[in-house]
Amino acid sequence: MKKSIRNAPIQKGDKKVVRAWVMYDWANSVYQLTIASTIFPIYYNQVTRGSTGDYTVSFFGLEVINTVLYSWSIAAAYLMVAFFSPMLSSLADYTGRRKSFMQFFTWLGALGCGALFFFDGDAIEFGIIAFTLGTIGYGGSIVFYNSFLPVIAEPGDQDRISARGYSLGYLGGVVLLLFNLLMIMKPELFGITDSSLPARISFLTVFLWWIGFSQITFRRLPRYTHRKRRKDKETNIFLEGYRELDKVFQQVRTSRQLSYYLIGFFFVMMGLLTVMFMAATYGEKEIGLDEAVLIPTILIIQLVGMGGAHMFSRLSARLGNLQALLISVFAWIAICIGAYYISNSLEFMIAAFFIGIVMGGSQALARSTYSKMLPDTTDHTSYFSFYDVMEKLATVAGTFSFGIIEALTGSMRYSVLAIGVFFVIGTFFLLMTLFVQQRGKRSVPSPA
Repeated sequence: MKKSIRNAPIQKGDKKVVRAWVMYDWANSVYQLTIASTIFPIYYNQVTRGSTGDYTVSFFGLEVINTVLYSWSIAAAYLMVAFFSPMLSSLADYTGRRKSFMQFFTWLGALGCGALFFFDGDAIEFGIIAFTLGTIGYGGSIVFYNSFLPVIAEPGDQDRISARGYSLGYLGGVVLLLFNLLMIMKPELFGITDSSLPARISFLTVFLWWIGFSQITFRRLPRYTHRKRRKDKETNIFLEGYRELDKVFQQVRTSRQLSYYLIGFFFVMMGLLTVMFMAATYGEKEIGLDEAVLIPTILIIQLVGMGGAHMFSRLSARLGNLQALLISVFAWIAICIGAYYISNSLEFMIAAFFIGIVMGGSQALARSTYSKMLPDTTDHTSYFSFYDVMEKLATVAGTFSFGIIEALTGSMRYSVLAIGVFFVIGTFFLLMTLFVQQRGKRSVPSPA
């Protein structure tokens, strides 16, 4: 009986399965908005600030600036996900237990977020480890979540279903954040007198929301997916994922256009994803804003981001993908320069408005531009695995650099300028990509 269930064909386009898959975006997006972007960074800064205004904390005996430690914990989490995801993806492909891996990372991430309820600033090691585990769980679960899409949906429906998941995830994240924002700003409505309790309860709501709604997904997703057959008995399933990435790397090296583009993409993502993770921390620590300003500002970024993505989509249709992407990167450079001089809440909200416009558009354009540059191949999965690993490594490099520069200079403002430098380097390689692309269109084969 078990054998027949394992080998039963998976019907693509099953509406119940598709709805269940989409619900995982609703379930896990609360991590990104409540934990990674808004409430936890602000709370962390507040509880790790000494009574004399000192920002130095002790982490297993190592004296380090609190925000440096925070940025490095993000780097460590994404480094682990980037390193292990090829192996785990290969294991999932060869065993067919894709859902089991996704469930493991979901529980790891949600429990990490829930554990933050007990973090009050005294045990800094506990808080950082819980946050890091939450980040690993989020990043790891996304790897397997994305890999289910071609399993459950026909190629022609995948863009539509993916966009549906993104929209639902955005809505879910905002709904829970609005509830938590009300609790933080009006604790008396909930009978709360402890000033730290609303933020800590919000971490618990992420755990409950993530675990609760993900059960809808796990109830419907197939327990087993089709297993890959070993090409030969010598195939090592633990190393196969890394071999696939190496094959893509060797193929990318033969294409100047793709090579230039991916280098540019790496530096652009270094800047963009670091801004996403560190914006609230920068506003709270460097500018002195409180959650009453910061959390609504992050909501502005989310709301404006949807319109920005649509605007850049239309711009790319008129000018071309690379040209539209370059415009967004030029805007990022201007934002970073402006952010260096921000000194009050109004200027911070203005910067957030422009960040919202370019953030969604930049990410969407980066992925679609890459897709259009791929060679004529049926192995798109390996190419996008390579893309995802590069994106995670860009997060590692960006957040780690942010922390290093703050540690050396004592100011996050110089870290913001460094992010601007990442965008400048990315612009150079994107311009090189455009040059190669335009030259290819104009070139005419000549006799040897």
